[in-house]
Amino acid sequence: MGTLINIDNGGTLTDICVWDGGAFTFTKTLTTPHDLSECLFSGIEKASTALYGAADTTRLLHATEHIRYSTTQGTNALVQRRGPMIGILTTLDTLDTRMQNTAAEEKLFTGLVADRFLTIDPEAEDFDFDAVQRVNRLTTLGAARVVIAAGSADEERRLRHILLRKFPRHLLGSVPLLYSWELAGDRDDARRVWSCVVNAFLHPTMERFLYGAERRLQDYKVVNPLLVYRNDGASSRVAKSVALKTYSSGPRGGLEGTAAMAKVYGLSHALMMDIGGTTTDVGVVEDGSVAVSDRGAIEGVQISYPMSDVSSAGVGGSSVIQVIDGNITVGPQSVGAAPGPACFGFGGKQATITDVNLLLGVLDADTYLDGTFTLDASRSRAVITETIAAPLGISLEEALIRMEHAYFQALSASFAHLVGDGTTLLAFGGAGPMSATGAARLAGVKKVLVPRTAAVFSAFGISFSDIGKTYEVLIDEPSAAAARATHGALLARAERDMFQEGYALADCQTTWQLLVENPDDATVSQLPYEPGDEVDYPGAVVSLRLNAAAPLPHPNLEADVPMSPLAAPAQGTRAVRSTADRIDDVTVHVLDELSPGHTGAGPAIIEGPFFTARVLPDWSFRVTAAGDLMLTDNH
Repeated sequence: MGTLINIDNGGTLTDICVWDGGAFTFTKTLTTPHDLSECLFSGIEKASTALYGAADTTRLLHATEHIRYSTTQGTNALVQRRGPMIGILTTLDTLDTRMQNTAAEEKLFTGLVADRFLTIDPEAEDFDFDAVQRVNRLTTLGAARVVIAAGSADEERRLRHILLRKFPRHLLGSVPLLYSWELAGDRDDARRVWSCVVNAFLHPTMERFLYGAERRLQDYKVVNPLLVYRNDGASSRVAKSVALKTYSSGPRGGLEGTAAMAKVYGLSHALMMDIGGTTTDVGVVEDGSVAVSDRGAIEGVQISYPMSDVSSAGVGGSSVIQVIDGNITVGPQSVGAAPGPACFGFGGKQATITDVNLLLGVLDADTYLDGTFTLDASRSRAVITETIAAPLGISLEEALIRMEHAYFQALSASFAHLVGDGTTLLAFGGAGPMSATGAARLAGVKKVLVPRTAAVFSAFGISFSDIGKTYEVLIDEPSAAAARATHGALLARAERDMFQEGYALADCQTTWQLLVENPDDATVSQLPYEPGDEVDYPGAVVSLRLNAAAPLPHPNLEADVPMSPLAAPAQGTRAVRSTADRIDDVTVHVLDELSPGHTGAGPAIIEGPFFTARVLPDWSFRVTAAGDLMLTDNH
């Protein structure tokens, strides 16, 4: 098999994980917001250096069978409201009211749609004229994209015929029109239109970047197309991907990696904590399975597609720590990679936990990102003094301790409600291992697993994905005949789409399900389906779902077996502040110099590949057979 490159592009750092069929090689690079393809290719170049001893991007790309790419850019764009203004034209009465039943829906509606919402009477005598006038009005109000929503697909096709004739696509002034029934065959109007609104908002950002990256790959004469990793755990080529499915795709990679680790370590309840630059993503793997909702939610707003149950909190390595009304707060604002934390030296003027850990002594200014980047402590000192210590009237040392505690509390609050008996916390992301034991203790978690690949774990998790498609079509009048006809139509679509991905459907794994939704409580039952099965569910909304996957090779992880304990060798000590008036000499270990079975106790610092793990007092650690870190709270 060829090499597989997995990339997870975050707001602050971009992770690259290369699997050659036998071993992983990984690296990190700073995200370049001005041109995201720049960090993508600089990361691939760094990976080639790690593989071959010298940079050779062309050699690595030509040895690669697939590049699977996940990005938080859509997620970050939505959080920061960086995208086009969306308009809605609908024939549905009270749709705006139904789309704003909750505070979360009201907030998102205000941010994406606002007053750009107009209705039209489908029975009006001048329907054609009214439709044109309303689209013109929406564009005058600032809409850059317009969602067309009607009560049926036929009614939307009528509007499409009118608007395509009046606004030909070849005209420069034409505005992209998106039809809700084309995106989702969901009978719930509000949910379907919300899916279309969010997709319309994300589409330009994702399209611009992904096609730009694909064009740069073509400059290297790469034959296989760039694959986009999706939030359903599968990948597909750029031209066959829906922008909505890129939302929260990175956390899904983390969940897939968590599921793989949970099986190896026999964890019945694994809780992932992925701390990136902007957010902390939390999800649960129970008995080795990723928890998935049939109707996912984005910022608390339900959509028509399934999504993994991941919650995101605005707490990351680049989250702004500031004083508001006399209290230290953490996030949700983030300095990202540009300007980044003050210690990056790119002009950042706001304090972050990265600055705090540098001044506490947890981070070594000269070994950050494996020594490829030097941190500036003087800038951190100046920013924290100005924005935290001075406003509170306290010393810099006291400010650092309070900021650290506020950060631990914010992290703990993001997952404490999911903790149960026997929960093991998997801590990863660039900042995860550094803060895991502090947050875990506050949440009552006694075991923390830090993978050796923690710094690039979401990219690592993408290694367990296949190339796949998911289809879901509403059966308007449920019957065995209607279901069979829908089955035939989906089969034809899947054959065409998988062929365009480079695979015959006959060589793919396929599963069919009937989704039976109870309109009273919106619960969904999933039932296996075979052509000819009876479909008789009075009063229910019935859909047919097809999952088609072309399997790719997956890594085999090393099992955790008992090892004879040995005292972990230390590289030296580091002066780390534990209170405002106390500094301790803390033992420093280097993970690459430790072997399976090595053990130690806190306080300690373990320098891993591109991450720093902190072992607080009363915690112990052991290196597992696979080279991961298992931390235990003995308090």
